Amino acid sequence: MSEETITLYEAIGGDETVKALSRRFYELMDTLPEAAHCRAVHPPDLTGSEEKFYEYLTGYLGGPPIYMQKRGHPMLRRRHFVAEIGPLERDEWLLCFRRALDETITHPKLREVIWPPIEKLAFHMQNKE
Repeated sequence: MSEETITLYEAIGGDETVKALSRRFYELMDTLPEAAHCRAVHPPDLTGSEEKFYEYLTGYLGGPPIYMQKRGHPMLRRRHFVAEIGPLERDEWLLCFRRALDETITHPKLREVIWPPIEKLAFHMQNKE
């Protein structure tokens, strides 16, 4: 008997699902009044942010390392230091991600696996009190 190991990227549906998750995340950030502070630290046009997020998530979830190939090491905290990210912005970001995750990843166990490290990452990105 052999067991095949697959990545989270494959388990959630690959490229199509990561694109949907990234798209929905930024749609929510752009439209939810309760995400206004998080939205304010982003550029007026979210196209570039969404593209980078999609590329990062693809590799993060075990898919092709698109972000690394195009942009080098993510150095997320360093790259985000230009934006003031406090508890409010962090929590609003998490709200958008949680909703996008719930709407795009159908299997609850997969959401349970993805959520804790994403939440930890959001706390790591906070750079002001």
